[in-house]
Amino acid sequence: MTALVPETEPATAPAAARSASRTTLAAVGALARFEARRLLLRVPVLLALAGYAAWIGWRTLQPWDDYPALQDADRATQGGPLLVGLAALLCANHAVLRSRRRDTERHLAVLVLPQGHRTAAHALSVVPLALLSAAGVAVQFTWEALKPGAVGRGSVAELLVGPLTVLLFGATGVLLARLAPSAVAAPLLVVLFFLMFVGAAFPFSGQETGAAWFAPVVGGPGTHPLPSALLGRPAGWHALYLAGLALTAALLAVLVSGTRTRTVRAGLAAALTLTVLGGVVQTGGVPQVTTAARLRASLTPEKDQTCVRQGTTAYCAFPEWTPRIGDWARVVRRVQSLAGGPAHGQRLLVRQRVEARYGLYDDAALRPSTTPHQVTVGTSWGGNRVPEFSTAVAAVLVAGDEKTAGELCDGRMVTVMWLSLAWQSDPESQLRHVRVDDSVTGPAVVLSRTEPLTMTAGQTEVVRALLHQPFYGVAARVKAHWSELTSPRISTARAAELLGVRADAGADRCE
Repeated sequence: MTALVPETEPATAPAAARSASRTTLAAVGALARFEARRLLLRVPVLLALAGYAAWIGWRTLQPWDDYPALQDADRATQGGPLLVGLAALLCANHAVLRSRRRDTERHLAVLVLPQGHRTAAHALSVVPLALLSAAGVAVQFTWEALKPGAVGRGSVAELLVGPLTVLLFGATGVLLARLAPSAVAAPLLVVLFFLMFVGAAFPFSGQETGAAWFAPVVGGPGTHPLPSALLGRPAGWHALYLAGLALTAALLAVLVSGTRTRTVRAGLAAALTLTVLGGVVQTGGVPQVTTAARLRASLTPEKDQTCVRQGTTAYCAFPEWTPRIGDWARVVRRVQSLAGGPAHGQRLLVRQRVEARYGLYDDAALRPSTTPHQVTVGTSWGGNRVPEFSTAVAAVLVAGDEKTAGELCDGRMVTVMWLSLAWQSDPESQLRHVRVDDSVTGPAVVLSRTEPLTMTAGQTEVVRALLHQPFYGVAARVKAHWSELTSPRISTARAAELLGVRADAGADRCE
């Protein structure tokens, strides 16, 4: 008996195409993983990663960084990945040119993967390095966010800039290898990029708007943090621009390598669209609503602030800074506890002030307030900002208002500086920190968010002598002679006499 065996249907063309496509994708993935491992083990990349890790540790462990504003901390993560990106550009370019250097291109041409697919694998090999950079960004920002003194909030778009820069530079290295297959092209481009984006030689560097946004990293943290609502940075559009540019470079490299399929052309068109869209919108300038908010915060901050009263002092701060009121209050209590007369129980108003009308990177001093018993506090804290604020409190207690305090030229400066420094753990060190030239001898300008105070050489000597005297003895004499020590007619020599120190007071500036 003969059995009938049905004939097997031949594989259809679409099924064969799908199978071939899966095989090709698997081969591209395998090559990408192989090249990624080689890329991560290259000496320039290892050195860049080590330098990046050291930079993160150095930056986040600085004493002045114990009180970060997270809307600045996110931008501070963008500089380190530039170094990793430059290494990615150099090493990805070197990897693509390997077959040319070793004269193996003709052998690779007979393999299942054409040059375009191998180029795609090289572009994909940069992704793990970008992910490592993203991990570094996450570590740095999380480290800052977990500090007890952290305030504000960060932006995901700002945090993406570093990893996207690594992707962009790596894709640029691959594209350069296909357009200019020369061993010197990538090193020259690395030097050019280093000068432009690390050495600040970019023509529009330092600008807040316009063509400055065509650079990968646009501006770092400002001198003084601003509330998040006042930043007006097109961070989301910039991230879109960088992502589109990186994808454009990668797909263009695939295209010039000979793979001109419909998928590649469509992807390139989409990437160019994203790049143009992000590039155009990001250069549109500061939104009008942000400009209005900056004006309001600079001229009438009370409209945006939250006020809290602790003891006899009211503290008014922008909402993101209200957790810092406790730090300000501790300084005010310590300074005011040393004052005598009416100043000991004087009601004060500590108001946070910013100057945002002239952009994010302006460092203009604030106009001193003429409101009696109002003290200005800025948005920075930690380091020399503590004795700076302490001096501002002492100056208002002695002079009555900031405008008058900025004009002190007599012996009252001795009282101001002793009140500011005496309560601190290392007063002479704080004296150095609060002076612009970091000196403890001679005349100097004293740091201030408003009009700076000035000390003569004689006043410096008297203050230093007081700081070496027994604390409680000087405190008792300050309270006992408060009226005369805060009189506009007192000289530095008379202040030294009342406080029981012998020092060369010299002449006052107003004599």
